[in-house]
Amino acid sequence: MESYGFLAVVPPVLSVFLAIYSRNIILSLGIGALSGTLILNSFNPFFATVSLMRDHIFVQVSSPSNTQVILITLIIGGFVKLLEVSGGARAFSAAIVKIVNGPKKGQMATWASGISIFFSDTANSLIVGPLFRPVYRELKICREKLAYIIDTTAAPVVILIPVASWGVYIMSLIENSYSDMGVEGDPFTVLLNVWPYQFYAFLALFAVPMIISTGKDFGPMAKAQEKYMNNLPEGNNSVETKKEEAPSLIVVILPFAIMIATLSSVLGYYAVTEGVKSIHVNAGLCLSYIFASMGCAYVMKRYQETTYNKSMELFFEGVGNLITVGAILALAWALSSICRELETGQYLATLVGDTLDPRFFPIVVFFIGAMMSFATGSSFGTFAILMATTLPVAHILGADLVLTIAAILSGGLFGDHTSPISDTTVLASMGADCPHIDHVSTQFPYALLTGIMTITAFILLSIYQTPYVILVMILVQYLVIKLVMERYGSQTSS
Repeated sequence: MESYGFLAVVPPVLSVFLAIYSRNIILSLGIGALSGTLILNSFNPFFATVSLMRDHIFVQVSSPSNTQVILITLIIGGFVKLLEVSGGARAFSAAIVKIVNGPKKGQMATWASGISIFFSDTANSLIVGPLFRPVYRELKICREKLAYIIDTTAAPVVILIPVASWGVYIMSLIENSYSDMGVEGDPFTVLLNVWPYQFYAFLALFAVPMIISTGKDFGPMAKAQEKYMNNLPEGNNSVETKKEEAPSLIVVILPFAIMIATLSSVLGYYAVTEGVKSIHVNAGLCLSYIFASMGCAYVMKRYQETTYNKSMELFFEGVGNLITVGAILALAWALSSICRELETGQYLATLVGDTLDPRFFPIVVFFIGAMMSFATGSSFGTFAILMATTLPVAHILGADLVLTIAAILSGGLFGDHTSPISDTTVLASMGADCPHIDHVSTQFPYALLTGIMTITAFILLSIYQTPYVILVMILVQYLVIKLVMERYGSQTSS
């Protein structure tokens, strides 16, 4: 297969640069993807354009798993529209604000809700985000903070659950890699051994309450909050000024009760029969949102005399509102497939030498994983490539395989968390109803801080290997966050 060398990194780098410069994610992804097909088609613009649509966008959109995500996203758009029109979102907000009567409590409630949805990173963004958007509006917290919290409690939670979809996928990669190397090892046992060394996932999850506890933000996040407060309408400086009476809680309780019952039934059935797989999670989400939408239509008919035809019109209006998100996802997937064809990951993996001190090998793997995941927007693709390319090198060098796997997972997760072309980052922006580039730019300094802590943890492991390193790093991270907030933070919540 032809090697494209440095050209392999041009499409993702171009997409990231344009996204930051133009703040137009669709334009950036489109140009980046087209540059990739130009390279693949010897810079022939006709064949490049046809190939982009035929070989990548059509193929990716028709992929069963990707089709499921787009369909679920559109259905959720319809449900959210019904919930807003019915007043359900406002009813939930009014009830929560009575209990969660301050920004700190509101953010902690979001964090706890995100952790509780441990079965799917997609479900986390698309359930917690819409549910807490009106709460953040009431509590005067910017949407960028909501996007950060739901993004940070999505993949980092799911990757720590061995029986969730990510765990099953990672175990399959471990099994294949160990088999190819001729190394004995039960994948589930190996993953359990890796668990305490998944530094980025643990540190990212703990960073959220640490930041919230300070009542401050720094960098772009602090500026976003200041901008949000400055743009509030006159006379809307406190929650108490809102005089409109909120609808009855039944308009939100019934739809969400239907949603939870449906999702629990689907996942529960497969959990005790053939095991929960991603297709079961997606089917459960799809059905639960459809039935919840029907529940919304019922309460609107009963309590607000809204006809079912009107509810259906509203539903499809909500579906239409998320067409843009579907386009972003399709282009992000197309760019990822182009990067696979260009062998972007393999090119980056070649940067890992075979003469490195085995103790420091996981550190290098973390950096490579972060670069690959950031450039391609895919932690799954990064996991697959590095399991196949760096584990054999680790075996030859005599590096610890468990720590190498942990570095692959942490690096891939960090890169995915900071990448503007990651589908999970896009979904977090959508769930919070936050401009995508604003979410990326405000989240990056917080994710970078956790990334630095993760690198420090792997450096400590090169000196003294013990699973208790994570406890030390949690304490260190807390002290660093306190110091950063005291020196550079601005008061944003109390």
